[in-house]
Amino acid sequence: MSTLLPFHTSILNEIYDPDTSDLLNLVLLVNATQEEETEIGEELGIMGCRKPGLRVVGYETGTSRDRQDLYKGGGLIAVTSRILVVDLLQNTIPVELITGIMVMHAERVSPLHLVSFITRLYREKNTKGFLKAFTDQPEHITSGLSPLKNIMKELRLRRVWIYPRFHQEVKDTLERKRADVIELAQNLTDNMNDIHGAIVQCMTITLAELRRSKVELDLDGLNLPAAYFSSFDHIVRKQLDPIWHKVGPSTKALVRDLGILRRLLGYLLVYDPLQFHSFCQSLVEAVTSNSTESGSGKSQWMLTDAANIVFQAAKKRCFVDVPVQEQPEQTEVIDLDDDDEAWDAVFELEGRPLEARHPTNKDKGKATATGRRPKWLPKEIQPVLEELPKWSLLAEILEEIEGELVRMESTVSSRPVEESPGTNITLVMCSSTATCNLLNDFLSSMDDKRPKGEWGRRMMLKKLQSWFWWEKRRKMMKEAMQNASSSGKKVGNSYLETTVWSGESLNDKGDHGLSEAMKKKDRERAAQKASRRRIRGGGPTNSSARGATVPRDTPAPGESRSELGFSQTMPDDFLNANNEELLSLNDEEMELNLVTDMSTLEFAIEFDEHYGLLAPAQTVLVRAYSDDTDDRMLDEIKPRFIVMTEPCMEFVRRVEVYKCSNPGLPVRVYHMVYANSCEEHKYLAGIRREKDSFERLIKERGSMLLPILEDQRTTENDAIIKTISSRIAGGRRELNVVSSQVIVDMREFRSTLPSLLHASQLLVIPATLTVGDYILTPEICVERKSLSDLVSSFNSGRLYTQCELMSVHYKTPVLLIEFDEDKAFSFEIISDLKSYAKTTNRYPPKKKTTGNPAEHEYTSPTIQSKITLLTLSFPRLRIIWSSSPYATADIFNDLKKDRAEPDPGKAVATGAEEDPEAGAGVNAAAEELLRSFPGITAKNVKHVMNKVMNVRELCEMDLVGVQGILGVEPGKACYDFLHRGEKGFRI
Repeated sequence: MSTLLPFHTSILNEIYDPDTSDLLNLVLLVNATQEEETEIGEELGIMGCRKPGLRVVGYETGTSRDRQDLYKGGGLIAVTSRILVVDLLQNTIPVELITGIMVMHAERVSPLHLVSFITRLYREKNTKGFLKAFTDQPEHITSGLSPLKNIMKELRLRRVWIYPRFHQEVKDTLERKRADVIELAQNLTDNMNDIHGAIVQCMTITLAELRRSKVELDLDGLNLPAAYFSSFDHIVRKQLDPIWHKVGPSTKALVRDLGILRRLLGYLLVYDPLQFHSFCQSLVEAVTSNSTESGSGKSQWMLTDAANIVFQAAKKRCFVDVPVQEQPEQTEVIDLDDDDEAWDAVFELEGRPLEARHPTNKDKGKATATGRRPKWLPKEIQPVLEELPKWSLLAEILEEIEGELVRMESTVSSRPVEESPGTNITLVMCSSTATCNLLNDFLSSMDDKRPKGEWGRRMMLKKLQSWFWWEKRRKMMKEAMQNASSSGKKVGNSYLETTVWSGESLNDKGDHGLSEAMKKKDRERAAQKASRRRIRGGGPTNSSARGATVPRDTPAPGESRSELGFSQTMPDDFLNANNEELLSLNDEEMELNLVTDMSTLEFAIEFDEHYGLLAPAQTVLVRAYSDDTDDRMLDEIKPRFIVMTEPCMEFVRRVEVYKCSNPGLPVRVYHMVYANSCEEHKYLAGIRREKDSFERLIKERGSMLLPILEDQRTTENDAIIKTISSRIAGGRRELNVVSSQVIVDMREFRSTLPSLLHASQLLVIPATLTVGDYILTPEICVERKSLSDLVSSFNSGRLYTQCELMSVHYKTPVLLIEFDEDKAFSFEIISDLKSYAKTTNRYPPKKKTTGNPAEHEYTSPTIQSKITLLTLSFPRLRIIWSSSPYATADIFNDLKKDRAEPDPGKAVATGAEEDPEAGAGVNAAAEELLRSFPGITAKNVKHVMNKVMNVRELCEMDLVGVQGILGVEPGKACYDFLHRGEKGFRI
């Protein structure tokens, strides 16, 4: 266990051991995510393990025979838990040849986890191989009774190593080379401070109401610092799950409100004022629309004075209402005359011609002198547009870094010294991709000529214009729906959206402002395309999934970019005017324009001017916090300056390791945090929680009783001896040497029941079954359904077909309804489940038209009535209710007593149209994927699997080939689905 120290490095050192990393040994990597498998494989390649390196076994690897050949070849193999369990049960993998198993995310291991199942199967036949487990989340191993002991028992381990941050060796190593950390505490604005205090007050009131509710909760964990974390909802819901159906709507509303308030508190510090105000509006409208619903608990915090402060202050941060007669005649909002993009958007909404969108310099001077107010801004609105305080602080930090880089360059030029490692790329880290885009927009459009706190006024004004536009359209949609309902017209949503977005109303067809503007824009675009004008310069916009790169400075509109050294950046007029024309040209037209309009020399000059890589000193990389990929990112770009706009304890650990791994690299970290805010409290509480978690683990390790590992073969012999009864012929009865076995469908290994069946001394045989999920005896077939699966099966009609097949082929068909262990053993919790299956009821229920009390409204049948109809349709069907998977394992053992054992060959052949070997060794995931294709049903899926080798071969076949397998109509439906999506099924 470690605290995000070189976590992957320690794993790599364990995996890549020269003594065990050759092809003569087989080392398996289990319970790793796809991203971790990719990262570990690349790191192993860097370390020299390339032949053959880390190989991944997934669902597309091939048949069981292909996987068996891969296992026998040895080496390092990453395999999913589900595939490894099936291969171990089918003896596809030689267990005695396994050198060791590496387990990732050991904090997730429990008696119901597949890793514990793998451990039992591994230790039954191999007691010499090693097993090592890793985790970097000690907080998850502190809940419950002896959590560390339980994990070690399931993994059959007897030693544990703990490496906290305060470990002496770790502390000495990391503090030997420390980064230069500058902590910056930024105060909130007055409005933000009022909103923050009001939200905290609402959370305190909600927690007090939750304590006073008549439910049994652990009151020690219901405090305000714990409510800042997202895990708080999971802890409260886990305690309430067993009695959730008995909890009143008010208590459920309190649990829901805590999550809403926590998100609202987080959005206050990262959203711009308009985004935050829009979110507050959505909360108010949601409460207003749901106020008439019965049975749903209302949000009590919305009725408090603190909530009123939140909503009023959120609006004050954006704009204030000013009476029209008291408004000054000339209100200077912002000088947007140099921003052609903003004026283009304004004129486009107003429907002005193209000539009005590009005024001359003389007209611009007049507009600036008069301080013209944009027409889209209502007269009764005075914009405030309060910016987040961290934006100005970030701009000052980047300016300081730029001055530091200039000083470093001048020092190197005056005194030739050896250049220090690393690059001059400034790394800015934030919490999410949305925050990355917001910071990118701010830095790209920043106007440092304005006073501090208004540097992002140009960006905020564009957002305000967009907000008014959307607000106007929303009101028009609401008004249109009210007019349609009052007049009795039946108008669809699509017609309403088309009417509103085109600028029309239901009663007035004369206003075609927006539609005419769009038509005029299309005509202008067509004329530009017909003129075949050459397009110079340009490039793709700065956008990516993880972050965005922006230039450090933006020159004034009148200055030349080449003179200021910004030849790599793109001109603004290109993005505003010619980008769409560039995208409209195909490759041949583009090549024709380049060849006919410019020479090779001119093209090279234009290419060097507008394309190429930015210099490191001119690059600011804005990126969101991620997982272990941040370690690789730091090693690749090696930044000297890192700006953390929001505190993150995990990234602090990564920076410490990064600095320790590069001792000669000068690293400076700017750590920004809002003072006296939930951001600071959450960060400090996270540090304390990590420290307390390690202290609990160390204390438990010191007083822990080591589990006694029993020999499985001795346990089996003792079980056989216990079955001898001296009352039956003096104990001379011959014993049944055949072990008790259960045939399990491949798809059932997603659940936890096969692991518990194996733990209860039953032999689990995986197979691809056409009928049923579990075959207990030659006469008993079981179809297992969880509550969510039961609801979806009833809605889709799949359960009726399954019961019909079981009744045809087996004497005793059984429907097993299994409940979750941590939830109530009652059907009342079904109302909280969500079913994504398509319902078969095409017609909505009719409402009451008369006041006759004898006439009742039609309601959908309950789950109890559906089960009753199912038993009436299949009289031989038996239903078993199980409170948990543990109870199901006991029930299966009772049903198998003194009964014959099932035959795997007959079970696979039952319901199949081919020979008994039709379903043996079939990839269950691929078969399930084929069943979802149009034209492929349960009757012809075996035929398709015999005709093609894999799913890719079917996808690459032409229409004639697919129709040759499925027929004309089913083949065309399947081909259209594979090549054109769902468009072929639209009527």
